[in-house]
Amino acid sequence: MDPDKQAVHDFWNEEACGEGRALTGLSADDYRQHSRWRYANEPFILDFARFGDYAGKKVLEIGVGLGSDHQRFAEAGASLWGMDLTERAIEHTRRRLAFEGLHSDLRVADAENLPFDDNFFDMVYSWGVLHHTPNTAKAVDEVYRVLRPGGDARIMLYHKYGIVGLCLWTRCGLLRLKPFTSLDEIYARYMESPGTQAFTADQARRMFSRFADVQVRILLGCGDLMAEHVGQRHQGRLLRIAKRIWPRGLVSRYLTHYGSVMTICAKKPS
Repeated sequence: MDPDKQAVHDFWNEEACGEGRALTGLSADDYRQHSRWRYANEPFILDFARFGDYAGKKVLEIGVGLGSDHQRFAEAGASLWGMDLTERAIEHTRRRLAFEGLHSDLRVADAENLPFDDNFFDMVYSWGVLHHTPNTAKAVDEVYRVLRPGGDARIMLYHKYGIVGLCLWTRCGLLRLKPFTSLDEIYARYMESPGTQAFTADQARRMFSRFADVQVRILLGCGDLMAEHVGQRHQGRLLRIAKRIWPRGLVSRYLTHYGSVMTICAKKPS
């Protein structure tokens, strides 16, 4: 594994996304509590993923994390495969599904080199994962390759010009007297795992240019609203104060185009 990818692996293998916040143990109730927390904070996932549409379909999730979305696809009756760069996420998801009597073909793998045949899946899903791999465009090309003609891609990436990016730049650039630090560097150094990226809508459309019916949407995430958990690396007194005074109502009403969540729905041409 190359050094950049190894750094991403090591970060998420230390603690899967949402693990420290949502889990106190490793019981079935812990995982159920995690699901309640996840969909309360990011309710738009349910409309985006459309879990119930893929019963009997071949579905791949890239980056299973703690397995909440993966469980939903399994419960909906999808013929399911899941992969993650980290052993920790695969262990969590396998344990979680076992508690519920569900099954998926789970494996540790690299999003830039998917271990699947061409034209195999009816849908490929990934929420908040592909912006962590060093070459996101290559990962998108892999999504295209493994989808069957007419298959769906449902991918979430970080939106570059969002409120989270501005807050990070203020905290890690401006307040450290480094106002000329680029947003790309801010995301890569301070967002989450080393090298994290964020993209504009135009960049996303270019990466998905081989697809048809590409729909890009910008949404306000819980980080933009400073509601609940805003990330594993982001704690401290300044953030606690900001959460108390943050004008969520005004943000929700007037800054909807500056969310950090960018969803992409696309089809592989038939």
